[in-house]
Amino acid sequence: MKDLLEYIVKSIVAAPDAVKITEENTDEGLLMKLEVAPDDKGRVIGRQGRVAQALRTLLRVKAAKEDKRVRLEIV
Repeated sequence: MKDLLEYIVKSIVAAPDAVKITEENTDEGLLMKLEVAPDDKGRVIGRQGRVAQALRTLLRVKAAKEDKRVRLEIV
């Protein structure tokens, strides 16, 4: 799942080297924290949060296939 998120986000942002993804296992499932350059936050979030919502949807679909739960947090 980390590879999928990293591939998509790096293709969106202007500074792909600044993309950092950390994973934490919690009792609610997998928590993925996404950090990008300050100038790229708007690109990752999108207008009215549409890009961020699309990323979360893709991760939920991937997690459902693996019988897991996942949350995405943009830091």
